[in-house]
Amino acid sequence: MGMRRGTNLPRMGDFNQSVILEAIRRSVEGLSRIELVEATGLSAQTVTNITRRLLDDELIAEAGRTINGPGKPRVTLRLVAGSRFSIGVHLDPAVITVVLLDIAGTVVRRRVVRAADRDPRAVVDTMAGTIDELISEAGIERARVAGIGVAAPGPLDAAGGTVIDPPKLQGWHRVPLRAVLAEATGLPVAVEKDTTAAAVGEAWTGGGAADGSFLFVYLGTGIGASLVREGDAIRGSSHNFGEVGHIIVDPDGPPCACGSRGCVEVVCTPQAIVEQAERMGVFDDDRQVSDVRAVEERFTRLCERAAAGEASAVVVLERAAASLAVLISVLANVLDIDRVVLGGPFWDRVSDTYLREIPGALHRRSATRAVREIPVTGTVVGDDVGAVGAACVVLDLALTPRASDLYLQD
Repeated sequence: MGMRRGTNLPRMGDFNQSVILEAIRRSVEGLSRIELVEATGLSAQTVTNITRRLLDDELIAEAGRTINGPGKPRVTLRLVAGSRFSIGVHLDPAVITVVLLDIAGTVVRRRVVRAADRDPRAVVDTMAGTIDELISEAGIERARVAGIGVAAPGPLDAAGGTVIDPPKLQGWHRVPLRAVLAEATGLPVAVEKDTTAAAVGEAWTGGGAADGSFLFVYLGTGIGASLVREGDAIRGSSHNFGEVGHIIVDPDGPPCACGSRGCVEVVCTPQAIVEQAERMGVFDDDRQVSDVRAVEERFTRLCERAAAGEASAVVVLERAAASLAVLISVLANVLDIDRVVLGGPFWDRVSDTYLREIPGALHRRSATRAVREIPVTGTVVGDDVGAVGAACVVLDLALTPRASDLYLQD
């Protein structure tokens, strides 16, 4: 497994502390000081100094001794999971999911609330109230909460922490979410695109190699993509990486508002799949549903009927999988990644069909098929990947070593 290396130059204390914390966190079982020297490339003196500080701050603890041959027994150092926490909020058009994570990335508490009122002020009040409830239920000091991460639909103005006209959130025109939520809670807030947050959550809890790369395909009300390389999510210049809605996946597909035909937006999203099922007469009535909840209900019914083997429902989902495979192969060929991970709020319902259909279709279209197979898996995080990922963004900012940190002046 690849591991980031430290640097023995002066002024690198915080970077090296992150290197050590990440090494201990990724090891799960804990590491001795000798193993930390081997894993990080830091001097024994540096490791001793930093681990002493981390022990004093109660971020790590001594977790038993092991005797390997002669010499002093080795002391295993482990992360103290309850030493710090973070909050993750996923702002989805249908629901708001709030999770409380410990420093190891484990979900300690979760809550799902349906926002009856879409008005931004009401939504922020709901978020802040739910966050307060989770912290007091868990019985933790507020000072131990590193911050709040919010996963929101793009596009975002990252510099201002502002949500700009997300497609399904009416009334959300340039809402300064970061500032408003920070004021309502008194905690630092990071706003991240939902697709990017999901990828960070996967990188944190997925247990893949720290130096691997993967494409995360996010199946929510909209479809998005994100990329992790060497443990870091690639955010793009404006933090809006992965807007794939207008890549054409079916040239004979339905017309799109952008002027093209067969874009991801009108072929692969839950609403597009429900509309396709309606056109094929899968549902008895001929009404077209477009309300977020009605679409979700129909989408769930469609997936249940496909799982029960109903031919017309199976055909609709197989077509959707084939179209998504076109998108994935385009992205995989361009980005040259090690693997593909699928997840998001709608993933569970289609996972059986998609995992059966997509890997073969991807392989047939892969530019590198003569050299390798690209594995395709479902998320390890589950339906809450957006919220968990948002909380991991906060932990990641606090704990992950970044080369860019080396250039920051005190």
